[in-house]
Amino acid sequence: MLPLRIARPRLAAAITVVLALTAAGGALPSSATAAPADVIAATGAADQSVTAFPKRDVITGATASGYLTYNPATGRTWLPAPGGSPTKWPSSYTVLGTGSGDLVATYAAPTNTTGTITDMATGTVVYSYYPGPSATGATFAGAAGVCLFTTLDNAAGGKTLRMHTKDAALRTVTGLPDTATEVRVVPATATHAQVTYATGTGTDTRRYLGLLDLAAGTVTETYELPAAAAGTDIAVSTTHVAWVEYNAAPDATYDATVVVTDRSTDTRQTIPVGKAAQRRLEIGLQGAWVTYGNRSALDADGTYSSDALTAYDLTSGATRKLLDHLTSAATAPDGTLFARGGTVADNEGVYRITSGQDALPAATLVAGTGEPTRVTLTGAGVPAVLNLDPGGGQSTMAWKLSRDNVDMTVTLRHVRTGRTVTAYFPNPPTTSVTFDWDGELQWPEQGNAYNGDYTWTLIAKPLNGIGPDLTASGTFTVVRTAKPHDFDDNGAPNVLARDTAGRLWTGDTYYDPHNPGQLSDHETRLIGSGWGIYDRIEAVGNVGGSQHADVIARDGSGALWLYPGNGAGGFANRIRIGGGWQIYNKITGGSDYSGDGRADLLATDAAGVLWLFKGTGNHAAPFATRVKVSGGWGTYNKIIAVGNVGGTTASDLLARDSRGVLWLSRGNGNGTFASRVRIGSGWNLYSDLVGIGDANHDGRPDLLAYDKSRNLTYLYLGTGNTSAPFTSRIRYYPHNPSLAYNHLA
Repeated sequence: MLPLRIARPRLAAAITVVLALTAAGGALPSSATAAPADVIAATGAADQSVTAFPKRDVITGATASGYLTYNPATGRTWLPAPGGSPTKWPSSYTVLGTGSGDLVATYAAPTNTTGTITDMATGTVVYSYYPGPSATGATFAGAAGVCLFTTLDNAAGGKTLRMHTKDAALRTVTGLPDTATEVRVVPATATHAQVTYATGTGTDTRRYLGLLDLAAGTVTETYELPAAAAGTDIAVSTTHVAWVEYNAAPDATYDATVVVTDRSTDTRQTIPVGKAAQRRLEIGLQGAWVTYGNRSALDADGTYSSDALTAYDLTSGATRKLLDHLTSAATAPDGTLFARGGTVADNEGVYRITSGQDALPAATLVAGTGEPTRVTLTGAGVPAVLNLDPGGGQSTMAWKLSRDNVDMTVTLRHVRTGRTVTAYFPNPPTTSVTFDWDGELQWPEQGNAYNGDYTWTLIAKPLNGIGPDLTASGTFTVVRTAKPHDFDDNGAPNVLARDTAGRLWTGDTYYDPHNPGQLSDHETRLIGSGWGIYDRIEAVGNVGGSQHADVIARDGSGALWLYPGNGAGGFANRIRIGGGWQIYNKITGGSDYSGDGRADLLATDAAGVLWLFKGTGNHAAPFATRVKVSGGWGTYNKIIAVGNVGGTTASDLLARDSRGVLWLSRGNGNGTFASRVRIGSGWNLYSDLVGIGDANHDGRPDLLAYDKSRNLTYLYLGTGNTSAPFTSRIRYYPHNPSLAYNHLA
């Protein structure tokens, strides 16, 4: 009667992660800590005044004051019920309770070994028998009472059953046919042993249950077991015998029926107990009640009507649930049933089945393993702070459950926006579940996860139906370094675009790692109208002292304005920086050229002089007094701050001349530049060139190019190679491709 885990085929690829967009107002449980809200303390000896029981052991027998257990890893054990040191035997031993007090029979193999009956309460050997060398043909067949049993081959081709006791001579058991084979003996009642045997061979094989009178040494009752009872569990009491019959069902399960016969009247009852996944129904007899339950329920991937340990009244037909599941059971010498199993209320352990005050059978926990019966969260590996900059926005989270036969979902929710991502783990292969988060939210329109506070919520639905759904939650925070073109605080560049009506739009870009070669807007929002008054609009990074990217704009009078970013995709009220900026024909910013960690501004005047305005971090005066960099920049019609695209550690500058040739000037990190390097020609095709930052999350800044004449936009990915700093162009797909723009930043 050992538990067998129901096999279920799984593939790693079967663990699907599906992204789902929920409304911003979707309610999710929240928690101030990463500790699961629904983790319960496993009950056991410490909090229920019961003795401890080994976690992975099953019951194979019960004596007057102890349990016989089995664990594939540790072997066989007699465990004193009040607690104390166990007695152990290797797995190769046969260990049987004899149904008398604390007597236990042991032998190392069926033949050629000494069988011993020991009183486990005192450690005294009561009786031992050596059947002789294997040449005698004697084979141990079992034990009951104070008797050991062996079989010998006989002339009819069957087995002769013999009794061996301390105070009586060897006796041959009568009442069995000479052709009996596969003879096995186990205790049944105080006066009888249970004998199972077979006759015939092949399709003519017939199986029987006999009751052996231990005093007379004869089989006095015989019951033929039908083919549907093959592999059945058998129960015997002073008044009844019972077994289980299985009929295969169309869905590859079994229809199980418990058959109970009254020993005095030979009246037979059949009790349909429903579906069983395997032939693993455990039964017992307790007075006028028969108990039944599937030994595999706790680890099953489905629910069956036979899962719970249930008592059935042989008189009225009433049923009573005793345990949510069991793994094994055994009857003690006094007829008391002990079941190894669990309930959601009292958790895992050994339960004594007795009549309660209402004369109805009830289960009482007498030894605990300290394990929960319901599904619980035993560990969560979610860092309190996730920095999504390393690894291109990837992050790994993990949770450990008490059982793996669940359908589990994990939902991450951004607190500010309410946007979520949900990962689905149907029937995971182990109790440790890992979510390799790609740092994205929403589906099917995917986008990068926002920085800020998050909650995670885990829901695990037990596939076996035992216990409630597990719900646990916790919190974490996503952080990244500020990006010059990130206006909505999600690590992905935003593209500013002004249309011909003077409206300014921002597009949140998404580079699909599963479909390389495509950059798109997953979301576009209108910043506002009236931006037609500006002849220059530039994304300049964080120059106002906050943690978000800002924008500057120059109006027709030459006044320069700062729009501080609010981190939610928009901007606060503009702040006037100063006047006189009409003397500059080219302006760019967003990169640190001086090496102080703050974004700077570059501008060229009509004389071709390049000027550096170092960032201050003060929104009221975001730039210091200008410093001359060098002359000769009048040959260029556009300059673009692009960060480090040349493979050094400093920020670089791109410049396009009047012939359409693009040049790279590598920064020295001190406000100056090295000699220029020619990138290539043909760049006069584009009306706007924008250093938008790292669009594909590979750690290198990229370049956006807009062809206004055809309303087409392209992305050039950075390589980090000075001589060829960009790859071939790929398409950028705005959210609204039909809308024409007259300026990109």
